[in-house]
Amino acid sequence: MGVVSAFTRERALAALRSTHYDVVVLGGGMTGTGVALDAATRGLRVALLDAGDWAVGTSSKSSKMVHGGLRYLQQKEFRLVYENLRERQRLLENAPHLVRPLPFLIPLFGKDGVVSATVTKAYGAALRLYDLTGGWRIGKRYRRITKEQALADFPSLRVDGLVAGFLYYDARGDDARVALTLARSAADHGADCANYVRAVELVRNDSGQVTAVTARDERTGETFSIATRSVVNATGVWADEVIAMTAHQPSHRITPAKGVHVTFPQSKLDARVAAVLPVPGDRRSIFVVPFEDEAFTFVGTTDTAYDGTLDDPLCEADDVTYLLRAVNAATSSTVTAADITGVWAGLRPLLAPAEGEKLAERTADLSRRHAVTDAKDGVVHITGGKWTTYREMAEDTVDALRPYVAKLGSTRTRRLRLHGAGSWRPTSPLEEHLYRRYGDDALAVLALIEKDSSLGAVAIPGQSYLLAEFVFGASDEMATSLLDLLTRRTRAHLHDARATLAAAAAIAHAVAPTLGWSADDEQREVAAYRSLVHHEFTAAGLPLED
Repeated sequence: MGVVSAFTRERALAALRSTHYDVVVLGGGMTGTGVALDAATRGLRVALLDAGDWAVGTSSKSSKMVHGGLRYLQQKEFRLVYENLRERQRLLENAPHLVRPLPFLIPLFGKDGVVSATVTKAYGAALRLYDLTGGWRIGKRYRRITKEQALADFPSLRVDGLVAGFLYYDARGDDARVALTLARSAADHGADCANYVRAVELVRNDSGQVTAVTARDERTGETFSIATRSVVNATGVWADEVIAMTAHQPSHRITPAKGVHVTFPQSKLDARVAAVLPVPGDRRSIFVVPFEDEAFTFVGTTDTAYDGTLDDPLCEADDVTYLLRAVNAATSSTVTAADITGVWAGLRPLLAPAEGEKLAERTADLSRRHAVTDAKDGVVHITGGKWTTYREMAEDTVDALRPYVAKLGSTRTRRLRLHGAGSWRPTSPLEEHLYRRYGDDALAVLALIEKDSSLGAVAIPGQSYLLAEFVFGASDEMATSLLDLLTRRTRAHLHDARATLAAAAAIAHAVAPTLGWSADDEQREVAAYRSLVHHEFTAAGLPLED
C-alpha cells in the first residue's frame, strides 16, 4: 500500500512555532510548492505557507495544460519553448499519474476544398520547429490529417470549409492537484507545510537581515513568529504586496493578465482531442479541451489586462461573448450562455516591462519568462513564469539562497518522482480513475470504501467523483472547507457548478465527521459554496437554478 505522509495543519502549525528554518516560502501555488520541494530535497529546513488554500490563486485556474507554447515560436522565444518542452517531459516522467500526453488538433479551413498554401506552409514550419525544439520527446511527431480524421477527433467542427488539419502533441495535468502533490512531496522530504497561514510582517535585525516571519493563522486569528534565515516570495500575482512589505514602498513588478475559461457538456461541444481555434478579428487562438474522465469540454482562454482586486477575478459577460463567438465560428455546436455549466477566471503573474521599455499593447505579447531577484536582505523574490516550468523556476530560486544557508547542494528534482508516483498500477476502471488523481494513494481511497461501502457511491450525478474522494481530501489532503473540496481537491465546481451545488449538502454531511462539523457548520459550508456559485454566475451573466 502507498505511504500516506503526515500532511496535516496541526502537525505543521506546531512545528512552525518551535523550529528555526533555513527558509520560509510564501505562496502555496505551483511555484512556491516547487521551491519548497527543491529546498527540502537539498537538505534545508523548510516552512511553506499560504494565506489561503493550496493553489487557491492562478495555480488552480489555468488551462490545465503542460505545454511548450506553440505561439511563443511566433514571438521568437525559442529558448523559452525549449525549456517548456524539457520541463514538460520531466513532469510526464516524474508524475505519470497526474500528467499525460494530449493530442492537439489544428483544423485547416479553406474555400472549395482548398486551403491556403501559405497558411499550410506556416503551420507546417511551426510544428516542425516545435518538434525539433523538444516536442519529439513525447514520443510522437506532428502529422497532417484528412478532413475525415479531423471530424473523427472533433465531431463538432464546422464541416463547411473544413479541408484538413494538423495533429501535434502536448500534455495535460490538473493544475491544483499537481500543486497539492508538490506540497505533499515537500512534506515527504521534511518541509512543514501549512495552508491558511498569512505572513503579516518580516522581522529584521539591526543589519536589516530578515530573522523571522510574523504569521497569522487565518482559521483562528492567532499570531505567532517563525524564526528563519531567509524568505522566498513566491506569491505570484501578489508578489508586489510582499515586495512592498520588504521595501516599505510600492512595487510594480507584476502586470496581471486575466484568463477566463467556460465549461460545456460534451453533448453540446463534442471534442475527443484538444483543438486550437482562431478567434475571428483577433490575432489570437483559443483552446477547446475535453476534461479527462468527465463528460465536459472547456474553452479558453482570454488574455486581457486586469486592474481589479487580485483576490476575486471574475468571468464577465463580455468574456463569455468573446469565447462563444470564437467557438461558434469554427464549430457547428451553436452553443449559448445557457449551455455553460462552469466558469473560472485566473490571473497570470506576467513580468512588467523593465524601466524604459514600452508596455505591449496586448498582454498576450508580454514575456512568460521568470525573474529571480535578491535584495541582499535575506528575501528572494521569484516573479513571472508559467506553471509548466515551475521546477526550473524553483531550482533557480533555491540557488539564490546560497548566501543565507550554511550548505546547499545541487538540485535533486530533475528526476525526482512526486508523491504518489510509485509502482502500483490500476487493474480496473475504478482504480484507473483514482490512479489518475492520487497515484499510489488511490489504495488509501479504496481502503475507505472497503471500510464503508457507502463511500463508493458517486457523489454528484453526471460526474465521476466518489464520496470517498471528498473524505480523503478532508482527512489526508489538508482540506478545511467545502470550498477546498469542491473547487480544488476535486474539480467538480469547474465541471458543473449547478449539479455540484445540488449535491453539496450530501457531500458536507459525508465529510462532517472527519472535519468535526456540527449540523450548523454543514449549513454554513453549503451556504458559502452557494454564495460562490451565485457570485460567479451572476458576474458572467449566466442563468442559475439550484
